[in-house]
Amino acid sequence: MAANRATVIALTALAPVSWGTTYAVTTEFLPPDRPLFTGLVRALPAGLLLLALARVLPRGAWWGKATVLGALNIGAFFPLLFLSAYRLPGGMAAVVGSVGPLCVVGLSALLLGQRPTARNVVTGAAAAGGVSLVVLKAAGALDPLGVSAALASTAAMSAGTVLTKRWGRPEGVGPLALTGWQLTAGGLLIAPVALLVEGAPPAVDAPALGGYLYLAVANTALAYWLWFRGIGRLTATQVTFLGPLSPLTAAVVGWAALGEALAPLQLAGMALAFGATVVGQAAHRPRAGAAAPASAVAQGPAVPPQPRSRDRSMSATVARGSSTSRTRRS
Repeated sequence: MAANRATVIALTALAPVSWGTTYAVTTEFLPPDRPLFTGLVRALPAGLLLLALARVLPRGAWWGKATVLGALNIGAFFPLLFLSAYRLPGGMAAVVGSVGPLCVVGLSALLLGQRPTARNVVTGAAAAGGVSLVVLKAAGALDPLGVSAALASTAAMSAGTVLTKRWGRPEGVGPLALTGWQLTAGGLLIAPVALLVEGAPPAVDAPALGGYLYLAVANTALAYWLWFRGIGRLTATQVTFLGPLSPLTAAVVGWAALGEALAPLQLAGMALAFGATVVGQAAHRPRAGAAAPASAVAQGPAVPPQPRSRDRSMSATVARGSSTSRTRRS
């Protein structure tokens, strides 16, 4: 049981790790100032691919639920994430996104009946503090619109995470189909707005095409499937405490691929944020002989369709999805 739980956590953690590369790909390879188009290309092809693989459509009330979840986790989150990526240094966007665990703790109390604990609050604050230290050198002049977009993207992903946990999945429907529903719904919501606001699609060269393919397949289709699969097996707060891995990955990418230096203070921040991530998982380890939580009972089987726990990012956080500094062009 413990080994299986560790495997679920490790696989779920691959999602925010992938999202940590989002800002680097966005700023290095994609056309500038096209957040809506980038969000559309990231979401809709991935959603249609997963729908083709799952071959399951929503039924009844799930048409509405899938639309709401798609709007929060994808339709609002992606454009806001990329808007913050274009207008803020990635480091600052990461700091804003790192408050996601605290948002989820509060929303879980309201929607899931999970009383916040001092340990969760302190751990969430430690994660945000660690991320702040990691990206401290990347901070630049604040753009009000960029900060607002980063806050809104974090709030949207946090709400979507908790509602996914609350609603679970219809009987017989797996995470592949649930992910496809949300990505497709979110992509369809973004499409008309992108056309009205940004006009025709930009010219795409070979590097941009490769960037879009990576974002759609590995960074979105695969990563979100792992994320929603994890939400089905872990608590909402457990999943969201994996979010700091996104900006930490962004910092490592900046160091390894873009030649950025990591100062001792940043290394200390990485250790603090990573430690908070580990504690965030250990804090929810079920005790032997303890009764299952009411939310788990309501969901049914050992691997539930559940109430849900969201990466800029992109991390939320970023990176939902996490964050690489624009200053570092990552």
